[in-house]
Amino acid sequence: MLRRIAANGTRAQREAALDTLATDQTLRLARATHELLEARAHRNLLSVPVSARQRTVYDAQNREVLPGRTVRTEGSAATEDIDANEAYDGLGATFDFFADVYDRNSIDDEGLRLDATVHYGSRYDNAFWNGQQMVFGDGDGDLFNRFTISLDVIAHELAHGITGDEAGLVYLGQAGALNESVSDVFGSLVKQYARGQRADEADWLIGEGLFTHNVKGVALRSMKAPGTAFDDPVLGRDPQPATMAGFVRTSADNGGVHTNSGIPNHAFYLAATALGGHAWEKAGRIWYETLRDKRLKRTATFRQFARYTASNASQLFGKVERQAVIAAWEAVGIKAAS
Repeated sequence: MLRRIAANGTRAQREAALDTLATDQTLRLARATHELLEARAHRNLLSVPVSARQRTVYDAQNREVLPGRTVRTEGSAATEDIDANEAYDGLGATFDFFADVYDRNSIDDEGLRLDATVHYGSRYDNAFWNGQQMVFGDGDGDLFNRFTISLDVIAHELAHGITGDEAGLVYLGQAGALNESVSDVFGSLVKQYARGQRADEADWLIGEGLFTHNVKGVALRSMKAPGTAFDDPVLGRDPQPATMAGFVRTSADNGGVHTNSGIPNHAFYLAATALGGHAWEKAGRIWYETLRDKRLKRTATFRQFARYTASNASQLFGKVERQAVIAAWEAVGIKAAS
């Protein structure tokens, strides 16, 4: 998306996109090389012994220095900075979801502190988990709003930390697309949990609210209908395929990790809506246990991941759930039955 803006946008839009891309090349290296390795080395300093939220929000004051000035700590009152408050609340909502639903104690399941920096860089069009903390840009104000505005984006990035801790899926090809998809799954589930929505009530959008009124689009991605989230003169058309028939073979974006993630995303949506109720109760549990499955390799393919979800559906629930999961994968062109 940023590359399309760099090619099609106004001068100011291009500059913001190029600056963001240049920064990402440096700061996202942790994603491709086991995000939590550095965090694990500091667990004695960053961990707490009980399952309690420990949040700190910093302000980079539009510089590219981390973590920045402390502006809010656990239990303190809201500030006048909406970005800081949204980051604080988003960290808490994500922590609560994983603690309440899956009995997980933070990112590493060992009480890792949840820290975030807001106002990172100048007109920075992104948000990311760097292996130790969340980082949020303000957006350029033209195409993108502030990146704390979307709860599912906050949860998506934090879920990358969980994937790194549990499965270490390499950020390349199908494994990388699974990495992205798992983050979308849990990003959406955190939002649904916070809103108390059933699967049939959810919007299944990732990044709703991030676009300004200048963009012809509703979100970054749609799990319900991949390829329909936006169609804009500057951003282009949402490139995500919904099935393997549209699988994109490319060397860009680490082998199309943000594009091809639409396929497993849609499989999860189909499984969740078929199973009904709250998506985190059955479909989410199946995906979560598959992420923790010792059989899952770092280089897992879509088919391997699909087979493990079917297996876990059977073990966790039964034949009906297993068949629903198999049918969801088959609908996107992937054989899940062993």
